[in-house]
Amino acid sequence: MNTHATSTPSAPSGPLTGYRVLELGSTAAGPFCARLLADFGAEVIKVEAQEGDTIRELGHTVQGKSLYAASILRNKRIISLNLRTPKGREILTQLIPGFDIVVENFRPGTLEKWGLSYETLTRLRPELVLTRVSGFGQTGPYSARPGYGVIGEAMSGLRHLIGDADRPPSRVAMPLTDYITGLYAALGTVMAVLARERTGKGQYVDASLLESAFSFMEAHVPAFEKTGEIGMRSGPKLANSAPNTLFPTRDGTWIHIAALADAVFRRLTTAMGRPELGTDPRFALQAPRNQNEAELERMITDWTMAHDAAELKAKLEAAEVPATTIYTVADIFQDPHFKERDMLVPTPDDDLGSVTLAGVVPKLSATPGRIRWSGHRLGQDTREVLRELAGLTDSELDALQAEGVISCDPQKALR
Repeated sequence: MNTHATSTPSAPSGPLTGYRVLELGSTAAGPFCARLLADFGAEVIKVEAQEGDTIRELGHTVQGKSLYAASILRNKRIISLNLRTPKGREILTQLIPGFDIVVENFRPGTLEKWGLSYETLTRLRPELVLTRVSGFGQTGPYSARPGYGVIGEAMSGLRHLIGDADRPPSRVAMPLTDYITGLYAALGTVMAVLARERTGKGQYVDASLLESAFSFMEAHVPAFEKTGEIGMRSGPKLANSAPNTLFPTRDGTWIHIAALADAVFRRLTTAMGRPELGTDPRFALQAPRNQNEAELERMITDWTMAHDAAELKAKLEAAEVPATTIYTVADIFQDPHFKERDMLVPTPDDDLGSVTLAGVVPKLSATPGRIRWSGHRLGQDTREVLRELAGLTDSELDALQAEGVISCDPQKALR
């Protein structure tokens, strides 16, 4: 068990309390992985270049504050260290012995070019877990290519399945594959730490954007190998699971009804006032429902178009049929379930006073995660961390700042 102490003002709690994580790299997958670890108690210190993580330039800003960064950088202390300089890398090597985990998402070969290979890092901290996130993995013919989540998504086959069949492949309006990869990277990190508890040995975790997206294609792999079938975009539907799609309502909106299981379908037909459809040979079982999907959807559409969305939701909820309108974020802020489940968390913010962030997932009964603060400013914790973990004095820090090796938050200096 790691015994590193933490001296942050708000002490962490959760199953990863006592582990210290160094986050290198930028944009979504690596920072999301480290954010998950931080939510569950790990002490995460993020290293940013002087220009800052690209993620600070994405999404909305208020009073100059990136709201995306406020979320994905939460629960972390932020230092700015120029790893392109020998002195910056020297400071990093001074920090490594104090860390259990390093999360990086540079292009493969970057750490090696800087003299910071896994072998070098483990000489400094033999039990280190190094989690490496990249576009295509650390090996293979594509490993040296630059990669973004959307590129891995396109090459994985997943993108081919998103959208309507009569239109070009679409995309989800957020970095889906980065988040999938961040989840795998966090899972791999925790598994590597568990293995270290038994063996005393660290290892590296190789998580790629391409393979993480491809893993979601698992149903299509044996299907193609045995039948030659290539999956296709199906819009709002899920193939071979009728009825499972959007239906229009009388008041001009949409409701998604998922009544694919036979028993649920019979409950739907009762709610529709058409119980005979539940035993009709064309619809009673899943296979014939799929074969007669168009006819079935016309019947359901006739019913939904005779009612407003709220009335449909009430009828379907009473019948225990899974159904919902399509929520926006505004709907989520009004929904009591999200509030009751602590999925909208007012969080202290040094610049805005407070900001509402998405809650911690999953919920653990005995050792839950929590949000302690929102994302800090670039370099906000540089001096504090380097004094504490590298033993640098204020005069040494002043000199390093003058040389451009480190950056410190000017706002904090004024406080």
